[in-house]
Amino acid sequence: MLQINVVVTKISAERFSIVIHPQPIGINANLNVSDVERKTEEEFEVNFIFTINYSPPIANLVLQGKAIVSGDKDEIKKIYETYEQSKVAPQRVTQTISNLVFVESTLISRTLNLPPPIPLPQISTAKPETKVDYRV
Repeated sequence: MLQINVVVTKISAERFSIVIHPQPIGINANLNVSDVERKTEEEFEVNFIFTINYSPPIANLVLQGKAIVSGDKDEIKKIYETYEQSKVAPQRVTQTISNLVFVESTLISRTLNLPPPIPLPQISTAKPETKVDYRV
């Protein structure tokens, strides 16, 4: 069984300005897997940097860390060899990293009074059509 432990090692967050008048704010999030390194036969390490930039430039967030992937020797060997051939980090690993950094960056954005980096669900206020079909 594959185990993925994600650790954030560095956080940098800065708010440059305060928006006085409401205006549309764009959010650009980028996850960059910078290095995959084999540690042992049962473990490899994935370094990552996650950045969020707001437009207009009101803030910047950066989370840096590592994902430690461990498991069965054969499974780790297969995953690592696939990475060596394609130079693309395994989808399960990037998804796990993404889940963690989006949650952490949402908490940080709240502290800085910024819009969250993930879209909030939209609730419709319109009444749904009600159709009644009576059949006997």
